[in-house]
Amino acid sequence: MTQPVSTVVLMCGPPGAGKTTHALALERRGYVRLSIDEVVWRRIGGQDAGLVLDLERYDGLKEVVRREQRQELVELMRAGRDVVVDYSFWSRAARDDYKALVESHGCRWELVHLKADRATLERRLAARSQEGGANAVTVDEDLLNRYLAHFEEPDGEGEQVLVQAWT
Repeated sequence: MTQPVSTVVLMCGPPGAGKTTHALALERRGYVRLSIDEVVWRRIGGQDAGLVLDLERYDGLKEVVRREQRQELVELMRAGRDVVVDYSFWSRAARDDYKALVESHGCRWELVHLKADRATLERRLAARSQEGGANAVTVDEDLLNRYLAHFEEPDGEGEQVLVQAWT
């Protein structure tokens, strides 16, 4: 019997572009969704996490969870499961690293790049900051500027581009 070949979808885009919304739709179709933010949120204490967020602790925990989820991704690929990796994949090096990992396990990857203009990102982030939960982490203007300044937009990487509008 032939082992099914997993498809691993790598979400890519700045905060507010719609990565998690798209990943949740794939999850409803049967994909396993890996989200660092949700695991970190649970480990820091959920609702209490927003009161005082120790950024050093948060960043350290993100790296621990990233390593754990990388191993989980390998296990899911070995089991023939389809996976959506709900990260920002802001650097080409990170995208290339995950593509190579997926290919090394005989699986296929899809890179989904969600794009939105700055005004759309700002409106979505403002609305999101009024919500609670792991997927509503507040991104202020300074942090958005840093994300956008360091974001390496995919170009010629086999990406599927989805242009987002304010909804």
